[in-house]
Formats: sequence, C-alpha cells, structure tokens
Amino acid sequence: MTQFPVGGTSGAPRRPIQIGDRAARVLASELARHGGPKTGLVIGAAAGSAVLAAAIDALLPDDRLAVVGSGPGAAAALREHVERQGRWVAERTRVLESPDAAEPADVVILAEALTGAAEDAREVLAGLAKLVADGGVLTVMVPATRLPSGAADEVERQAALYGVGSDLVLRNVPPIRVHRLRYTPADHATAANLLPAMRPSSVPLTRAMNIDSNGVAAAGIALGLAALAKAARPKSRLWLVPALAAAPVAAFFRDPQRDVPDDPRSVVAASDGRVLGVERMEDKRFGDMEFLRIAVFLSVLDVHVNRAPVAGKVIDYFVEDGGYAAAMRPEAEHNVAAYTLLETAHGPVAVVQRTGLIARRIVQRAPIGSLLAKGERFGLIRFGSRTDVYLPADKATPLVAPGDRVIGAQTVIARWTD
Repeated sequence: MTQFPVGGTSGAPRRPIQIGDRAARVLASELARHGGPKTGLVIGAAAGSAVLAAAIDALLPDDRLAVVGSGPGAAAALREHVERQGRWVAERTRVLESPDAAEPADVVILAEALTGAAEDAREVLAGLAKLVADGGVLTVMVPATRLPSGAADEVERQAALYGVGSDLVLRNVPPIRVHRLRYTPADHATAANLLPAMRPSSVPLTRAMNIDSNGVAAAGIALGLAALAKAARPKSRLWLVPALAAAPVAAFFRDPQRDVPDDPRSVVAASDGRVLGVERMEDKRFGDMEFLRIAVFLSVLDVHVNRAPVAGKVIDYFVEDGGYAAAMRPEAEHNVAAYTLLETAHGPVAVVQRTGLIARRIVQRAPIGSLLAKGERFGLIRFGSRTDVYLPADKATPLVAPGDRVIGAQTVIARWTD
C-alpha cells in the first residue's frame, strides 16, 4: 500500500493544519472550474472535512470523484458520510482503501498540508504525480510561513518546473499557499470547457461585488497612516486625510462579478473602458500574419481588473520597457507594456497591458502553461491606462468602433468567423 507521509518526516508526530471553508474552495477550484465530464481524486480526506465538501460541491452529472481517507480505518467513516449525502453524490463518489486502487484523474487534491523534510515532500509529490492524468492538475498546499524542514522549498521548486499558478490564502489559521502543478502539457482546447477560476486575490464584499487584494492592502495602508497621524498629533485633523482616502482608494480596485456570454464565437473585452482604435496591423512578435487590434482606454474611474478575452493557454509572457505617456495618445505605443500570448483554437491571441501617465504598475497572475477561461481574471493595471487585444485578422470580425464603451468580460468586441 502506498503511503504519503504528508504530516512530517517518518516517525515524527503529525501537526495537522486546520483547513477552513475558503482554503478548501481554493484547493477544489480546479475541480469547480472544469465544466466536465471530469474525474477527481482527493487524498487524505476526512469525513465531513471542508475539502471533501468543496470537492463534492464541484461535481456535475457526468463527473466522477474518488476519495482516499486520511488514515487507517478512515474508509468506513468516509463511505458512511458519502451515503448520507444522498443517492446523487453516492453514485458519483467512490471511497478507496488506498491510492493504489485509484486511476489517474484530471484533478488530484492532497487534502492535508505538505510539511516535513524536503526528501519526504519529494517522495509524496512523485507518488501523487503518477495519479495525475495527462494534462491534469495536482493541487497541494503548504504553510505560508517557510518551514525549516524544507517541504515548502521542495514544493516551490516543483512549482517552478511544472507550476500553473499558486494562491495565498490568508483567511486560514495558519495561512496557507496552494500550488497547482501540471506534470504534462495541457491542450489549449481544454480551456474552452473551463469556467473562470475562483482566486483569493478577488475578495468578496457582496454577492455581486469583489475587491482585488491590492485594494485591501491599499485601504489598510491608508487607515494605518490615519491611525499613526492620530496617535502622533491627537489634536490635529490631519488624520482625516488618509482616513477619507481609504474608501476611494479601495474603490479603484473594485472587482465586480461578470456574466460571460455563452456564445463560443464571441470575443469579450479584456477590460472596462472606451475603445480608442480598431485597426489591422502586423506584429512579428505574435506571429507572421495580420492582426486585428482593438485598443481600450481605462480612465481612473474604470474597473482596473483585466480579463481573458477568449479561452486559451498562456504560451508566452514578457514585459517591454518604455515610457509613461498618457494612454490615449499615440506616444503610448512605446510605454511600458506586459504581453500575454494565448494559444487558442483560432490561432494566436495577445493581450497587452500598457501603462499610462498615472498607471505605473502592471499585475499579471497567469504564468506560462496555465489555462484561462473566457472572461477569467488574470491581472490588473493600477489606476487606469490601456489594454490591447490582438486577434488573427482573417478569422475575426470587429463589433465595436472607436468611442464605444465596453465592459470587461461582458461586451462582445469581435466574433470569430471560422
């Protein structure tokens, strides 16, 4: 029977980490975003655990889930728990005695934090990798604080080789970092069957409105400065300046929920804003062909979160140096810009995040090798600027014109013709 010493070195006592609901949803996010049919495998689950509940919630009618317990005798308790969930869940969920009985799955989740020595972590990852189907994802977590034992270092080394992204979950005790590893390349066509991923960087405020984690940090800094000013000069009203600035600063990073059009031929806006230009042009960096470029200007009042205009696989990402001209001027062509190149069923598609006069910081959260669903959040530009979408000109027809207002992930800016 294969053993996975996730709790520490062999013979060392386990110190299990409690996984809360939010952390569990992040662990199961690859299952939840896959439109199916798919197979999932959860290892180290306990009956009634948040991770198992999140995995079950992600099931669709054609999906199948296998579960391996967290210790000797766990299988019986798991079977009883699954049966209590009702016939629908029981028909789609199998409880296994050990990982040896499992078949390779599209998504494999290690439900316990990986700690201990680096050699133990290497052994666990090697065993888990054999259970991941071609193009599938292995999701593991480590404590967010670096451990002297080296397990976190080993996972990060593997993530650098095979990773498709990681998420920091602060709302857990203790905080954890979730890594998604892919040991074989994924087909870009898989992205068309994905839903936008749930990421901790988008913090929910209400059912319809989130705020990017950058906004939480910026508002926290403003309030911290207000507290310091109040403590230093209690009779002064200077503290009101940063205190009143906290709300509008946070509003810059608002991240509303968006309904993405179902039409598979639609191309959606990569950001909110006003269309600056629609033109045909060549750019050898993206391919030896003519492209249709749709440029959108974001004012400081627009939502700054950027979204994938189409479903695809990130095959390249690079940043080019430049200036900081006003984004609506022609000189902005030579501003600092981040280029994300997607492989899609219709050919290469590029999304360019350009800085502007005020915008000086670009955030991109989609590493090379990751799959993006249409409308999925992948980054942001701080305080406005411009996004450009490049589409193969012979396969796309523009549906917007200069001066039109667009909404990221909702407005259809072009339609595929092939």
